[in-house]
Amino acid sequence: MQFGIFSVGDVTLDPTTGRMPTEGERIKAIVQIAKHAEEVGLDVFATGEHHNPPFYPSSPTTLLGYIGAQTEHLILSTTTTLITTNDPVKIAEDFAMLQHLVDGRADLVLGRGNTAPVYPWFGKNPHDALELTVENYALLRRLWDEDTVDWSGKFRTPLHNFTATPRPLDGVAPFVWHGSIRTPQIAELAAYYGDGFFANNIFWPKEHYIQLINLYRERFEHYGHGKAHQAIVGLGGQFFIRRNSQDAVREFRPYFDNAPVYGHGPSLEDFTAQTPLTVGSPAEFVEKTLAFRDYFGDYQRQLFLVDHAGLPLKTVLEQLDLLGEVLPDLKAGFAERRPADVPEGPTHTALVARRAEATTGDGAAARSGSSDQSEASAQGEAAAEPAETSR
Repeated sequence: MQFGIFSVGDVTLDPTTGRMPTEGERIKAIVQIAKHAEEVGLDVFATGEHHNPPFYPSSPTTLLGYIGAQTEHLILSTTTTLITTNDPVKIAEDFAMLQHLVDGRADLVLGRGNTAPVYPWFGKNPHDALELTVENYALLRRLWDEDTVDWSGKFRTPLHNFTATPRPLDGVAPFVWHGSIRTPQIAELAAYYGDGFFANNIFWPKEHYIQLINLYRERFEHYGHGKAHQAIVGLGGQFFIRRNSQDAVREFRPYFDNAPVYGHGPSLEDFTAQTPLTVGSPAEFVEKTLAFRDYFGDYQRQLFLVDHAGLPLKTVLEQLDLLGEVLPDLKAGFAERRPADVPEGPTHTALVARRAEATTGDGAAARSGSSDQSEASAQGEAAAEPAETSR
C-alpha cells in the first residue's frame, strides 16, 4: 500500500492574514513540501496540471524532475496529465525522460481535467473529449511499446517511421492510472488496458465512487487481467488534523469556508459527514481512512490533498509531520486481512520483473487483435456524450 500527497497547485489568499502568495513562492513551497513528504516516510508525491489562474502547475514534468533531483525514494506522479490537449508524442517523451532522470520513480494519472476552456487554448474541441482520450491513449501506448510507429488518426497529423525518444527506461513504460470523478467510459478504458484506475475521492459521497470502482474491477476481470479484487485502484482524500478535534475544526474552518472549489457552499460539518474529508484528531483521521477499504475493497495507493485553500507552508509541513506519526497505524491497518494475492502498489522495479516473467503468444495476440473493436466502441460512447469535459 502506497501513501502520499498530491497538490492541485492553487495560488490562494490566506483568509486569516489576507496575504496572497506569489506564484514563485508557491512553486518553491511545493518543492519543500514534496521533500518533507519523503522525510516523514511517504511513498508518493503527485501534482495536477493546469493552464489557468489561480493554478501554477502548467509543466508537471519540469516540477517533478526538479523534485526528483532532491529526493531518493519518492515516487513522482501526476493527478492529472491532460490526455486530451497534450500531444501524445510529447507525453511519451516527457515521461520517458523523467523516468531516466529519477531512475524509474515516475508514473502518471491521465485525465481530461475539469476546465473546459483548456480545449480551445490548445486547438481542441471539448465536444471531442472522450474521442480524444481514446485515440490519444492508443497512440501513447504504441509510442512507448513500439520502437517504430506508423500511425494515422482523426485528431493529429500522421506519423511515419517515427521513434519517440528517449525510449522508456529498461524498455518498460511508466505505469499509467486513468483518473475520473464521474465518467464510466474512463473506468472501461483503464480496465481494457489493464492499467490503474484513480478515483479522486475528495468531493462526492462514497456511493458515487463505489459504482465507478466496482465497474472498473468487473471490467478488469472481464478483459483477463486478473480477478476483480486484484485490480489496481488509487484514491484521493483530504484531511486537516490537530491533537484534538476542536483545534482542528477551529483552525481549518476559515480555509474551508473560502476554498476555491467548495468554499461558500456546504458547511464544514456537512462536507465532512458526506465526503472523505477528515477534520479532527489523528485517531479520527486513521479511523475514517481505514474505512475506505470497507467501501472500495483493498487498493494500492492513497493520496491526500494537504496544501490547498491558502494554508501557509508552516501549517502544511506540520500536517505532514502529523501524517508521518500515524503512517505506521495506517499501513498496519490496511495490511491486516489483506489477501495475499492482491498486488502491491506499482513500482518500476516490479514492472520490470513482471515483464521478464511475462510470456508472449496467444494472449497478447488476442488482445492486440481486439483493440480496434474496443477503441471503436469507446469512441461511439464518447460521441453520445459530447458535452462531458470533467475527468
